[in-house]
Amino acid sequence: MKQVFDDISFRCNRMVTTTYSTSFGMATKMLANSIRQDIYNIYGFVRLADEIVDSFHSFDKKTLLDRFEISLYEALDERISVNPILNAFQHTYHKFNLDRAFVEAFMHSMRMDLTKSNYLTVEEYQNYIYGSADVVGLMCLKVFVDGNEKQFLSLKDAAMSLGSAFQKVNFLRDLKADFEGLNRTYFPDTDLAQLDENSKAAIIQDIENDFAKGLAGIRNLPMEARFGVFMAYRYYSKLLQKLKKTPAVEIKNARIRVSNPKKLILLTRSYVKYQLNLI
Repeated sequence: MKQVFDDISFRCNRMVTTTYSTSFGMATKMLANSIRQDIYNIYGFVRLADEIVDSFHSFDKKTLLDRFEISLYEALDERISVNPILNAFQHTYHKFNLDRAFVEAFMHSMRMDLTKSNYLTVEEYQNYIYGSADVVGLMCLKVFVDGNEKQFLSLKDAAMSLGSAFQKVNFLRDLKADFEGLNRTYFPDTDLAQLDENSKAAIIQDIENDFAKGLAGIRNLPMEARFGVFMAYRYYSKLLQKLKKTPAVEIKNARIRVSNPKKLILLTRSYVKYQLNLI
């Protein structure tokens, strides 16, 4: 039966989320059950595309991404795919009437990662972040507001800011891997080989500005989504605090992370803040 395959597809995306990202997986578990699976479905799709361009070094990434993109649009058009990750995503795509332009923008940024190493201007940088992060936030927002267009439009800018903040924190955390392993530099007007405290401070200030806008939006999310998104915000804010305290030279030479025990402490404290309406 088709439902059996759909259930398997959903479990695949849930496994992708919890395996690849303990932090995002933990935050997603804090969402209401009514929307949790759909966020897994979105994450599974974007994670698989990202893995193709970031991890499959021994293979022809362009060919793999080409095939993936063909299968993606076939899944969206035909409402089914034998690829369980895409089969689950197309379910959420149609359920919430996601904008195809969001999917196209995301795939455009993934394709940029195949060939582009340096983002020299603010415009290039912002365009990449829009496709790689902002539209993911917008797809999730569609789920959070259950397709309500008025709510979506009122929270759109905040969702984009939060998506940008998460992505920029990832860039700063993964600076060493991106620069040395993938030969990529995302921050414009910044020589990562000579990253200094002033450059780091400017990057962090930009991220903090995005976080402030994003938090304002979190406060107005539906109850089904509010705590889960707040949990993700708290985790990335904590990671940013650690990066802020870490000397620039160490950021260039190590991957800064929040340990699993500290994530659990963060979860507990976040829940208390949420229950006391202190977000």
